[in-house]
Amino acid sequence: MSFKDQLSQLVYSTDQGRIEPEQQAEQVPETDGTIKLRRETKGRKGKGVTCLTGFGLAEAELKTLCKDMKKHCGVGGSVKDYVIEIQGDQRDKLEVWLKQKDYKTKRIGG
Repeated sequence: MSFKDQLSQLVYSTDQGRIEPEQQAEQVPETDGTIKLRRETKGRKGKGVTCLTGFGLAEAELKTLCKDMKKHCGVGGSVKDYVIEIQGDQRDKLEVWLKQKDYKTKRIGG
């Protein structure tokens, strides 16, 4: 959608009243069944985070899974664009924890 299309949206009509924007269905990224674990430091002032991708779950389900992971590791974290970010290098703990939950895992990067 271009910038002009965003500005030309009908917001209010005298016949119908307030127009609600159309709700689009959530598009969950495709997955191959393998959870990819990687460590990232870019854009975080040298602080490392463990990023997990490939779940193929909706945003709400990812948030509950992220909450369980944070509790297990005793650290903070968040979900951004279908990627779970856990603070610190938690790859070893999370790999064992995910295998107990019957997920197939793979380490990406060094």
